[in-house]
Amino acid sequence: MDRFLEMQTFAAVVDAGSFVKAAEALGLSKAAVSRYVGELEARLGVRLLQRTTRRLSLTEEGQVFHARSKELLASVDEAEMEVSSRSAAASGLLRINAPVTFGILHLAPLWGVFRSQYPKVSLDVTLSDRVVDLLEDGYDLAIRIATLPSSTLISKRLASTRIVLCASPQYLAAHGTPQQPADLAQHEVIAYSYWASKDEWHFTGLDGPVSVKTNPRMHTNSGDTCRAAALAHQGIVLQPTFLVGADLAAGTLVELMPQYRSIEIGIYAVYPTRKHVSPKVRALVEFLAGQFGSAGW
Repeated sequence: MDRFLEMQTFAAVVDAGSFVKAAEALGLSKAAVSRYVGELEARLGVRLLQRTTRRLSLTEEGQVFHARSKELLASVDEAEMEVSSRSAAASGLLRINAPVTFGILHLAPLWGVFRSQYPKVSLDVTLSDRVVDLLEDGYDLAIRIATLPSSTLISKRLASTRIVLCASPQYLAAHGTPQQPADLAQHEVIAYSYWASKDEWHFTGLDGPVSVKTNPRMHTNSGDTCRAAALAHQGIVLQPTFLVGADLAAGTLVELMPQYRSIEIGIYAVYPTRKHVSPKVRALVEFLAGQFGSAGW
């Protein structure tokens, strides 16, 4: 006897409340349903159902077996749907949210590539540095740059980025080069408003953690504005390598105090649930993972 069919038949009897209704739901005869349940009980050596002419009820063993049966049957359904979704063609509208700067610099050039690979997918891309609620705001997927993504979401790490302290050579020639974090209190600083620690900047040196309270001459909620001010020789910034990496490589910005490290944060694709991930979401996650797997920030 097929154990799966026995389990499926037993669960159907319990859920329907009768052998007749279970037989109708399964497309079997009442005799076949009775036989499957009877053979299941015989194989297990326990009675699962108390039968009377008026009603069915579960024994204590039946309650345990029914609960486990439902879990296993649900797992089989999920496995089948996941495999089916992998083989199905990605199609439909895909709503995406991403941070502004990262979205412009590193995602915008990729959308045409993605669309050429998945022409049946339409994109609705929103750029915002506000952390959105994917379910409430109706997004299929978001890009998050964080030290730890929300535990309520499924996440796929795409890359990581270092936060670096930097300034232009012209600024340093005019104001001097800081040698330790405490020196930053006397320098022109352009501060990013969304840092969790605000104007107190934290580093890790050879002797452990160290922090300094800066005195910014300018605050902005835009990393692009911080970068532009630094390139205009206005002061020192603390920004991610995905934004200033090209400037550092070109020498238009110089990394300061490399012996004092700031944080490294992950870049994640996040989506609401692992169950029944749609082909369009799965396609985008795998595409972005491939694109950013070798990012040199």
